[in-house]
Amino acid sequence: MHFLPENIDQYAVSHSQTEPELLQQLTKETWQKVLAPRMSSGHYQGRVLSMISKLINPKNILEIGTYTGYAALCLAEGMQQNGILHTIDINEELYDIQRKYFDASGFGNRMKQHIGNAVEIIPRLTTPFDLIFIDADKSNYATYLKLLLPSLQSGAVILSDNVLWSGKVVEQLNPKDKDTKALLKYNKLLNEHHKLETVLLPIRDGLTISRVK
Repeated sequence: MHFLPENIDQYAVSHSQTEPELLQQLTKETWQKVLAPRMSSGHYQGRVLSMISKLINPKNILEIGTYTGYAALCLAEGMQQNGILHTIDINEELYDIQRKYFDASGFGNRMKQHIGNAVEIIPRLTTPFDLIFIDADKSNYATYLKLLLPSLQSGAVILSDNVLWSGKVVEQLNPKDKDTKALLKYNKLLNEHHKLETVLLPIRDGLTISRVK
């Protein structure tokens, strides 16, 4: 989703860091073999995620919603040498393509895949996470936040993707649109939560950065 004029958007992309070759290969294979390839973060947002991770330099990262692993690889670029990235996805059919590119990246032994329902998996993770990326089923965003927030230390960062939802968050709400309704509540929760400082960035389909106070 592009909210800027296309020429401005292209200028921003062309004046941002080049996409690594491995991620170009992953993008190509995703478009060739996987349904809904637009779900992948892509070049520009991937570089944004990489930059944020490098600025934070997290020891441990949690990603909720792996898809084919593009965003996970971008986030891993900023991870400390002894850090671990945990990533959760409900679709076991994507496991092999994720692992293929994780292993090819040099981060493979520090990237742990979890297959199943994130609501059930999150409580079993005892790692203190410094950086969290939420990019899964929109109806559970608030649930993920509720599960994670009590264990996060001051300075931890939560990134939330698709928070503008193709612009639907500023349109008249369709009562049957559960995802938009959930995102409206979630965005309000992030902005008003007493433990968080939040900035919503109009990057692609909307990316929120929330810092634990």
